[in-house]
Amino acid sequence: QVQVVESGGGVVQPGGSLRLSCAASGTIFSINTMGWYRQAPGKQRDLVASITNDGIINYADSVKGRFTISRDNAKNSVYLHMNSLKPEDTAVYHCSCRMGAANFWGKGTLVTVSS
Repeated sequence: QVQVVESGGGVVQPGGSLRLSCAASGTIFSINTMGWYRQAPGKQRDLVASITNDGIINYADSVKGRFTISRDNAKNSVYLHMNSLKPEDTAVYHCSCRMGAANFWGKGTLVTVSS
């Protein structure tokens, strides 16, 4: 089994920065893709950013130029550095780890952007 745990959420003012962390543990052979998704109340869970095992990165248009995703394969971890935060970035951010056809999710960490 695989466990995924996020951390780093909190309250930040518009224009501020926040860094999210995610660590996977358990029976792990090789994580193909790690990513961050976010979900606001009553909304769809949408992709924020993803990164493959060989470093291919994809960002949602809404966060391009503001967010940076990175990973540490030795630690089975992925990070999301968020800059120039906007109120519309407010959501629960979930970490995803893909191993082959399986996808494992964390419980999420809340990010609130408010003045």
